[in-house]
Amino acid sequence: MSENKDTKTWPELAIGLYDRLTERNAEIAYNFDNFEIGVPGSTDAAADHAHWKLNGAIRVMTRNLAEA
Repeated sequence: MSENKDTKTWPELAIGLYDRLTERNAEIAYNFDNFEIGVPGSTDAAADHAHWKLNGAIRVMTRNLAEA
């Protein structure tokens, strides 16, 4: 039986990209400059949203501990 590995959602894409990069000991850096987003409190269409504003950087670094 073949497994369907097509990416169908943004979270699946992000997880796949993260997994692929960390397998290669890559560094993933995110920089935010006045990035604003409304985060819903639930999946309900009428859900209230929290206002988030991000400034600065987030860096995720990986390394192979066996090589350290």
